Amino acid sequence: MDKKILAITMGDPASIGAEITVKALSDDTVYNMCKPLIVGDACVMENAKKITGHEEIIIHPVSSVSEALFTPGTIDVYDMKLVDMDKLEIGKVSAMAGEAAFQYVKKAIELAMAHEVDGTVTNALNKEAINLAGHHYSGHTEIYAEFTGTKKYTMLLADKGLRVVHVSTHVSLREACDRAKKDRILEVIRIADNACKQLGIKEPKVGVAGLNPHCGENGLFGNEEALEIRPAVEAAIAEGIHADGPIPPDTIFSKAKGGWYDIVVAMYHDQGHIPLKVCGFVYNQEAGKWDAVSGVNITLGLPIIRTSVDHGTAFDQAGTGEANQLSLINAIEYAVKLAENR
Repeated sequence: MDKKILAITMGDPASIGAEITVKALSDDTVYNMCKPLIVGDACVMENAKKITGHEEIIIHPVSSVSEALFTPGTIDVYDMKLVDMDKLEIGKVSAMAGEAAFQYVKKAIELAMAHEVDGTVTNALNKEAINLAGHHYSGHTEIYAEFTGTKKYTMLLADKGLRVVHVSTHVSLREACDRAKKDRILEVIRIADNACKQLGIKEPKVGVAGLNPHCGENGLFGNEEALEIRPAVEAAIAEGIHADGPIPPDTIFSKAKGGWYDIVVAMYHDQGHIPLKVCGFVYNQEAGKWDAVSGVNITLGLPIIRTSVDHGTAFDQAGTGEANQLSLINAIEYAVKLAENR
């Protein structure tokens, strides 16, 4: 099978994005999986080489996909030339960095929509920075939705066998409760089922979380389970989907981790994010550093493939060379799997 070409955005130039990209691509394993093309600034990548101690790597600027070499030891960079290194402050929010990060994402989307690449992988951007640059989005997902013309989409988080999709994400908790409606929940169950099939799971088991403590205790703590969630699950079952729920939120993730479910439908952002990050983010207190920062963020429902690191810009670590590249490698692995099954 031909290796898939992946456009990997560099992320915010002031962040750890360039550093973890150099560290990930210093390993031939990535080149054995795919053909990686970094969308960013060659000058920032050159600086990241020095920070991470990988001076042996060659940064190869290109202006088209056809110019890329895809050779281990060489990192092909679709050079956007948007960053002035004399003005860039590592670890600081700026409009210049926000503009660059936004344009990297836009270019990666354009390449995928034009079928010049087989999928996209994103490093973290800073929401404050892109808003300073005049681009008013709450995150990557909304940028992808607009520039691909997608109306129905959701976020999937994955760490090893634990997978979670969300009924709502970047809204207040009060609004998230209002968005837990039957039609939207059924829509996300369908997306979850389809996502697992794209990952090669033939008959996915979909667990659906409740919204309230103990799933409302028959109306004592809320009635969303009876009025909205259970009807959505029943409708999904009628369509032939192996759905189960609502399941109390405080037990469903342990069950999923134990193999009861292939994927969990969470009702809101933190309900899904917290268990994933407890599993994937491992801090070594004695060593004073993160042993692992694993996990992948995938946007489902798009006409193109988009996976992402499951962490932020980590400005506090930027410039140290200590940032962990595991989440980026995980995101690349998932993008390859999705591209091969599509």
